[in-house]
Amino acid sequence: MISPENFRALRPGPVEVDRRTWTLTVHELGVLRVPSGRLEACDPFVTLGAAPVFDVPPGDYPVHVTVADVSEAQDGSHLREAFLSLHLADGEVARVEAATSPDEALGEDEFWMVGVDAGTVAFVDAEAVRTGMPAGDWYEDVFDNGRDDSWFALMDSPDHVREGCANIVLPLATQGENVVLAHSGWGDGAYPVVRTVDADGRTLGVHIDLLVVGPESDD
Repeated sequence: MISPENFRALRPGPVEVDRRTWTLTVHELGVLRVPSGRLEACDPFVTLGAAPVFDVPPGDYPVHVTVADVSEAQDGSHLREAFLSLHLADGEVARVEAATSPDEALGEDEFWMVGVDAGTVAFVDAEAVRTGMPAGDWYEDVFDNGRDDSWFALMDSPDHVREGCANIVLPLATQGENVVLAHSGWGDGAYPVVRTVDADGRTLGVHIDLLVVGPESDD
């Protein structure tokens, strides 16, 4: 069960996983524009524009990636992304729960999942995808077009944001609408979207949990 105590998004420091101690660090990935208030969590190279959408107050919000050092020597030689987080408000976390979509209700102990087939997760304004992406073949024209500004090249560049992450303005954006991407921890799979909430029920953040650290579970 996820609790504020064992949920480690945005909380740097040591964490014990399977009797090993790993170190978490938190890194800024810039700001995400969400002018429509419809936040999409997706694999940007596979399900962009067709993934779960969550309501948030319209605005511009900082995005962070929490990274786990899983190396034996704890020397930074083996890093894995553990959480991609959109920070909505400051406050003390009172509970961690499934993020809800306006389109369908969730049952007890159910979560919206981000299906990943390209080893990457992202946050983006769902409406901005419709207006900010061009017609044609996104893979050849945008993702891997051979230029330095391709999404693959920016994710691989340690000089852009950090290696394995990117903050990219959509090709046809007129107001700076963008997508923020990060590698997905151990790779492909399905990852839950959760939110942190304060005692008054205000959502503090939306997080893609990449299941690198957290409570042990059979499911």
